[in-house]
Amino acid sequence: MPFAHTQADGSYPLLESLFNALPDSVFLIDPDTSRIVYCNRAAWAGLGYDGPGDLLDHSVLSLQKDVIGPEQWRSIAAEIRSRSPYIFIGRHRHRQGWELPVEVYTSCFSFKGQDYFLSVARDITNRTQLERELSARDTQLRFALNEASDGLWDWEIASNEVFFSPQLKRMLGYGPEELEASFSSWSDNIHPDDADWVRAVLEDHLGGQRERYEAEYRLRNRNGHYLWVHDRGRVCERDADGRPLRVVGMVQNVTDRKNLELRLHKLASHDSLTGLLNRRESEIILNTQIRLCERLGLPLGICLFDLDNFKMINDVYGHLRGDQVLTSVSQLFSQHIRSADYLFRWGGEEFLLVCVDTSLEQLWQRVEQLRVLLASQSWDFLPDTASVTASFGIAVFPHHGNNARDLFIAADAALYHAKSGGRNRVVGACSSGSSITP
Repeated sequence: MPFAHTQADGSYPLLESLFNALPDSVFLIDPDTSRIVYCNRAAWAGLGYDGPGDLLDHSVLSLQKDVIGPEQWRSIAAEIRSRSPYIFIGRHRHRQGWELPVEVYTSCFSFKGQDYFLSVARDITNRTQLERELSARDTQLRFALNEASDGLWDWEIASNEVFFSPQLKRMLGYGPEELEASFSSWSDNIHPDDADWVRAVLEDHLGGQRERYEAEYRLRNRNGHYLWVHDRGRVCERDADGRPLRVVGMVQNVTDRKNLELRLHKLASHDSLTGLLNRRESEIILNTQIRLCERLGLPLGICLFDLDNFKMINDVYGHLRGDQVLTSVSQLFSQHIRSADYLFRWGGEEFLLVCVDTSLEQLWQRVEQLRVLLASQSWDFLPDTASVTASFGIAVFPHHGNNARDLFIAADAALYHAKSGGRNRVVGACSSGSSITP
């Protein structure tokens, strides 16, 4: 150092020892000439030299890959003087010729009337390599997020902000900047029939009752249409007390699969001619409704009915007209029963009606209205002289049976009495097994 031996108490040699102990390179530079007047061990060793003498009195420009010529040096020197410390990323030239990326902090100070630049250069080879790797991974991640068939979301719970990936926005019909990054952008667009249970599943996961969040529900897109989505996610960050801070998940558009499932279910559960629920489905629903009414202490009514003289309609007018009768009766009755009631095609010309929370008297009144409605109908596809009527047998849980089998037996016996008693009438079952007309 130019002033290393001027201090009697030896503090400057101590300072030099401290500089040599530093892992970063230290250069003392004459700002006017760009000459190196001092460098520590890390400076000369890091560049592959044998000692400080290999660098002292050489221009610092000889080490730089990015600063060329005295004109550029004067510009940099002026900037260092105006805003110290001056920080930049550069490249030092190693003795072997390869480049060493460095981050340089340079300050200006004066000593005995002479200005000096003190530069501390840190080797950032590892950091630069890591940044390149992170940049490559970021590029790969952005590509994956943009091209993946599934959409990604990332929810910061404290701020209620949600990141929606480009693919998720496209899935829902939004442009890159159109969907607000908020929790409500998701929650407000869940189908009303799904919203409560989906939120409950999410809350269970946040509270630790579920290992992960997973739900299949309907989500409204930008055009107001609902898509079926398979949504799954997991808490990926919690605070010291275990409270969730962040949740990440993926959304898959399963509309095509779900529509196919619904079509297949309809084929399996509905009669292909009339569109009514079929006999197989009636057994499932009736047992479910009986258990529900048993828990709630409610009555449940069933009605078996059969179209009168249907074979004659087929024989006289043909099976095409017979099919039209079945379809028309199904549509007529479907329009005149409650939304909570179930109408099934039991088989052939026989049908089943299930009415929850309905007493025997209420059931008889409703079925009688249907009987009169049917008998008074005229049909465009049949002659004016032709009429369609039906016979009805009714039974009520638990009065006529406490299970589906016993109710069927009671209602079927009542139907037999309705047909044998002259047809086009309603007959109710008795608890003794016989039948009466209420």
